Amino acid sequence: MLHRALEGVRVLDLSRILAGPWCTQNLADLGAEVTKVEHPERGDDTRGWGPPYLEAPEGSGDTQRLSGYFICCNRGKRSVAIDYGTPEGAAQVRELARAADVLVENYKVGTLRRYGLDYDTLKAINPRLVYLSVTGFGQSGPMADKPGYDYVFQGMGGLMSYTGQPDGTPGAGPLRTGVAVVDLSTGMYATSAVLAALYQRQATGLGAHLDIALLDVAVAMNANQAANYLVSGQNPQRSGNAHPNCAPYEVFRCADGHLILAIGNDSQFARFCAVAGMPGLAQDPCYATNSARIEHLPALRTLLTDLFPTRTRAAWTDAFDAAGVPWGPIHTMDEVFAHPQVQHRGLMQVAEHPVMGRVPMVRNPMLAGHDLPLPAPPLLGEHSPAGCTARSYP
Repeated sequence: MLHRALEGVRVLDLSRILAGPWCTQNLADLGAEVTKVEHPERGDDTRGWGPPYLEAPEGSGDTQRLSGYFICCNRGKRSVAIDYGTPEGAAQVRELARAADVLVENYKVGTLRRYGLDYDTLKAINPRLVYLSVTGFGQSGPMADKPGYDYVFQGMGGLMSYTGQPDGTPGAGPLRTGVAVVDLSTGMYATSAVLAALYQRQATGLGAHLDIALLDVAVAMNANQAANYLVSGQNPQRSGNAHPNCAPYEVFRCADGHLILAIGNDSQFARFCAVAGMPGLAQDPCYATNSARIEHLPALRTLLTDLFPTRTRAAWTDAFDAAGVPWGPIHTMDEVFAHPQVQHRGLMQVAEHPVMGRVPMVRNPMLAGHDLPLPAPPLLGEHSPAGCTARSYP
């Protein structure tokens, strides 16, 4: 179990929205001391990305509120309100950086140089600083000066080209995912890079400038789809809920709802066929192997689409569990957090904030077995000027 593994590591967070804050929240969850620098009036953009909002309790005398979006990626941080567009504010941030181990920023290339907050300037006053830059396109190249958002990279990186219903079917066309997966994956890659740089610093004594680009992550996270293309030269096609390499591996409608059938090998398919009352199907040359099932998927899908509505979802899933056939439900959020395994794992936790009261959050998957309460996200400027200004930063 990880227990404050990064205690003593100081992180200066100049990032906002999701990719950068997701990284710094990971570092805070692992025990780092994270100071989030926000504009005194606007704060992080996502403070206003609602509804929904968590309002201060009646009688608290505070009018601030926390958006659900901000809550998801800013727990455990201290918020200092500094306008580093002014010479005084920039000087304060430089003093914070002098004592920091890590700085995370996600501005357009060259923006922070105007205020003397770029890597070269801060390296001169703190050679041990690990400086992470998260941008849309990276620190160099023909598009380095352009901004970019998750949605853009879901399309540009290829993800949307094979996500959605196939041409010629109802609802056909490219489809984005329901959550900002490129931002989140970028935050995770960034976390790994920061940890590696801190480990490297133990040997070299020097920090590093880390260049993490959403475009790079979007291309990398194509994973098997990219490898399939590089091996075959064929663009992957939209396949709806079906898997490009395994079959049957998709959503089917039962008599009273949907389920996910996830057959990963031939023995699992044979057990499924026995449950379905068609044991001979597993010996049919068209379906006996995974490759054959992929080749004959349209016919197999038609057969199963007709079969599943003959039983209720519970009838199917009870039989699948007894036979060891992999399946899964499609839960709404209320069903997710009511699920006994989710509750057993403690994935929904509540933090206590001195003003906002109880703040519900999702536990970091890295902290399984962690029995300490999670800290709440901060109000704008909660820790300044009396808490963590440049002059009082410990």
